[in-house]
Amino acid sequence: MSDSQNEYLEVFPTWLASLNDDVHRVLNALKSETVEGESRRLLVSGINYFFKSLDLVPDGVAEIGYLDDAFVLRLVTKAALDGEITGVDDDIQNRLGELASDTSIILEFLEKDIYARFENYVNGLTKGAARGRTVDEIVAQTDVFEHFVEDAQQFIENYRCPTFEKDAKNLVKLKAFLDAKLPQ
Repeated sequence: MSDSQNEYLEVFPTWLASLNDDVHRVLNALKSETVEGESRRLLVSGINYFFKSLDLVPDGVAEIGYLDDAFVLRLVTKAALDGEITGVDDDIQNRLGELASDTSIILEFLEKDIYARFENYVNGLTKGAARGRTVDEIVAQTDVFEHFVEDAQQFIENYRCPTFEKDAKNLVKLKAFLDAKLPQ
């Protein structure tokens, strides 16, 4: 097994373990109301992805079902930070920065072609909908945003980290799912 594979097998389970905390931090940034414009839409789309019924890797797929969610959250955070986020406390800003910096690991894992397709897919999530609500509705309508926050908080409370066997087959399976489902 290569050093890179060993790194992914060490890092990816930590992303699964921190997923509810990661969602909580992004949600706190959104609730601060200082994140505006495209950055806000990107962060909303990242959390809204968790509620899509047909995501890239179905959540029920043992061991890897939530890794696509963890990847999406990191990519939208990077894209949002590339915009302007001001007024959030240092802890949230630092955690968002940590999530964004993880995209280098995703790029290395997926390699250039799949990563570019994944990035395009993630950027397109701002045009998507889940649970009957679009990103634009969540951003523009207070009552829709409040329901979105309730759903995100319920996810945080109910999420249980799946077991992730440190087996290279999981990496192959994850990459194969993403390669097959991402638009060409």
